[in-house]
Amino acid sequence: MADGAAHDEETCKKVDSGITRVFQLLGKRWTGMVVAALLDRPAYFTDLRRAVPGISERMLSDRLTELGATGLVLREVDEGPPLRVSYRLTEAGVALEPALRELGRWAERHLPEGGECPERLRR
Repeated sequence: MADGAAHDEETCKKVDSGITRVFQLLGKRWTGMVVAALLDRPAYFTDLRRAVPGISERMLSDRLTELGATGLVLREVDEGPPLRVSYRLTEAGVALEPALRELGRWAERHLPEGGECPERLRR
């Protein structure tokens, strides 16, 4: 096929709708890290803020609200005193664990600290 030739439908397949939905949610900055911080146990807001370096209180609040709306995180109020709010993953949130752990292993193998893929560095 010559350069500039038209691609047929088979050549230019669309990205799977499931992958699109996953990355619309988890592809947002901070979202995956918030979920990862909740994998081992529920956490209070201040604990989550410490677990995700660089995230602002406003952004953490926004991400927790989004994750709650999608059914991945539950917000639980401990009446106290003092009144405290904790967050935990729902069953659907916990089901992300194998995928997130595998992505972490992939990053260890293929994305050095600088973020460049080793194959790209060899080109």
